[in-house]
Amino acid sequence: MASEEQVLRVSGIRKSFGRLQAIDGVSFSLAPEKITILIGPNGSGKTTLVNVISGYYKPDEGDVFYKGTKITGWPPHKIYHAGIARTFQIPSLFLKLNVLENVLAAERVNPGESFLKAPFRGMWSRQEEESTERAARILDLLGLSGVWSKQASTLSGGQMKLLEMGRALMSGAKVLLLDEPISGVNPTLAHEIFSALVRSREEMGVTFLVIEHRLDIALRYVDHAIAMAFGRIIASGSSEAVINDPGVVEAYLGG
Repeated sequence: MASEEQVLRVSGIRKSFGRLQAIDGVSFSLAPEKITILIGPNGSGKTTLVNVISGYYKPDEGDVFYKGTKITGWPPHKIYHAGIARTFQIPSLFLKLNVLENVLAAERVNPGESFLKAPFRGMWSRQEEESTERAARILDLLGLSGVWSKQASTLSGGQMKLLEMGRALMSGAKVLLLDEPISGVNPTLAHEIFSALVRSREEMGVTFLVIEHRLDIALRYVDHAIAMAFGRIIASGSSEAVINDPGVVEAYLGG
């Protein structure tokens, strides 16, 4: 059984594509309600690792545990419903819906859409109101309440990434895997995005694993850092210790 201090545990993961060993025996754990950054040069295996955790790839060896339950090989939708959600470098939104509608689309239970229950509004109207109130709180948490009625296609790139995170929070996810959430985002909004991560951690009890290259911004906000190179973890610890590790300097920062 996993320790209560581990919400997510990865043990001995290996994944290859032909002769390419993308992940070579990776093990680590995430403490609950912490922000962990995963760094490393391109091709080091970061995104492949996230794909394994989220069920998009099945590992060749090793296991993934969520709250003590082995989820290795589960399909992505089952892992999502268990409480692990992910975002992508390019957000995938319902571009013709407005911001609030995008968040509400992630609600797991929508009795008003049931063929049998839809005609009986009294059975589900209060639940719909509660869902809308929760979505509004999430938008406020992410700094998007001022654009709730705007069509998603009109948002900036950074706002789209916040909205995708909002949908993950609306699903009830307790672990969020974020793939470069501030890539291509101006510095002011990049800081706002990481500030939103901190607020989500504190107010909603969410645990984050974040892939990010913009270390000058990201490292100010994280609780823990993991560095990868050539499919392996080469350093783990505080952000200061990891960024100054000689192996990380050589592999990631170019010496």
